Amino acid sequence: MSKFSFLTERLQSLRTNLQEPELYELSIRQGEGRVVATGALAMETGAHTGRSAADKFIIRDAETENSIWWDNNKSLSPEKYEVLLEDFLAHAAAKNLFRQDLYAGSDAKYRVNAQVFTELAWQSLFIRHLLIVPPTDELPGYEPEFVVIALPSFRADPDRHGVRSDTVIACDFTRKLVLIGGSSYAGEIKKSVFTYLNYVLPPKDVLPMHCSASEESDGGNTAVFFGLSGTGKTTLSADPTRTLIGDDEHGWSDRGIYNFEGGCYAKTVRLSKEYEPDIFAASNRWGAVLENVILHPETRQPDFDDTTLTENTRAAYPLHYVPNASDTGASGHPKNIVMLTADAFGVLPPIARLTPSQAMYHFLSGYTAKVAGTEKGITEPQATFSTCFGAPFMPRHPSVYGNLLRELIKKHNVNCWLMNTGWTGGKYGVGHRMPLKHTRALLSAALSGELNNAEFRRDSVVGLEVPIAVEGVPSELLDPRSTWADKAAFDVQARQLSEMFAENFRTFERTVDEDVLRAGPVVIVPAA
Repeated sequence: MSKFSFLTERLQSLRTNLQEPELYELSIRQGEGRVVATGALAMETGAHTGRSAADKFIIRDAETENSIWWDNNKSLSPEKYEVLLEDFLAHAAAKNLFRQDLYAGSDAKYRVNAQVFTELAWQSLFIRHLLIVPPTDELPGYEPEFVVIALPSFRADPDRHGVRSDTVIACDFTRKLVLIGGSSYAGEIKKSVFTYLNYVLPPKDVLPMHCSASEESDGGNTAVFFGLSGTGKTTLSADPTRTLIGDDEHGWSDRGIYNFEGGCYAKTVRLSKEYEPDIFAASNRWGAVLENVILHPETRQPDFDDTTLTENTRAAYPLHYVPNASDTGASGHPKNIVMLTADAFGVLPPIARLTPSQAMYHFLSGYTAKVAGTEKGITEPQATFSTCFGAPFMPRHPSVYGNLLRELIKKHNVNCWLMNTGWTGGKYGVGHRMPLKHTRALLSAALSGELNNAEFRRDSVVGLEVPIAVEGVPSELLDPRSTWADKAAFDVQARQLSEMFAENFRTFERTVDEDVLRAGPVVIVPAA
């Protein structure tokens, strides 16, 4: 008997593994969204236009008590969860749900059979795009290992269920079940799967990573790109001269890199055909799901510059919509790891080489900066640190992921780089954004091996090795201080950023080796 038989007994009315055309048609017929002139499907997600991190809970039981990083994850008692589960299933039983039997992970050795129930047809289409659809001949023997149920119409009761609001994401790692209620934002489904993989894979010596990955068109020379939203992770990995393995979530095992997903979930704010042609084309194809993208009222053309609903506009589409996407979703061990940051303070160099200890430091730091206008109340650049470049999805302590990364880097002799795609010549509002053509030139030099033979200097701010000259890149751009008109202002800003790094890293002082502690930015006062 299946361990999820208690669900199938309660969820009787199901539409199972419907394919894209029927889900598209049903979503329109049921009034869930609108047809876009390009053939895409436009959806609005209501009050929640992003993840509701404050409403995410992990059930704290005997299995999870000593394995979860509770400083980063909210707990829910088994007693309250039992009440929530019963109410949730009672609500679900009255719905005509959609079910998708999918794979999470392109590597058969480590993949997880992820079964997803949704209340809405478009969410079923979304997750069919995002995860991996099994071949038809593998479905008869399919047995779920992990289940997600998403019911936007369910409303939690904080007093009765022990939660914060009427929205809830309850992760039961013991039963391998996630309940999502009160939110239509489909990213909650995708990230619930990722959170589960972040829990179950490290004990198997597989590093789950919030990253994009690509390889040379003829195979090999794999590169991994870490970065928070807005740093260029998707843009830089979508290189027409390379094969895209995946744009967001991967595992690194004894067999190499493999994609957790079968699709892309790209940010579309200010998306343009000129700068991101592959993402633009994929977002405008038939069946792509656009979240909270404004349409022209008459032509139904998408306006990717309109942020009326949110800055977090998204497009979900299958990976094969990208012309140079990998057929297998897997590659060998990486030769290069690139950690991306959008430094709005204008201090970090456009590229720097990292030792394994420095790579672990910056991986645990997960630094970028928010700029004015991206969120309500932000008027000046604000440092953001999200450990492992994905703290909201990390159930285990960051040292678990950091130590795995350092071991893999050493074992496979991987080159590691820190790239600043943010500001130069001054902080946000004074300087300007790092030119994309120069970022691409630096990245190309790193991935091709050209930088391995370059001459480096030790940067006085980050304490990292920075190339002195790279073909196609102005030499002054490689020295951030030289791009500032006010050198004294740069020194003040550099010290402030260094102090921000040090303050953030104090939480890891007891869990990392001394060489990692010494790997952070230490400002050296330049000679007068």
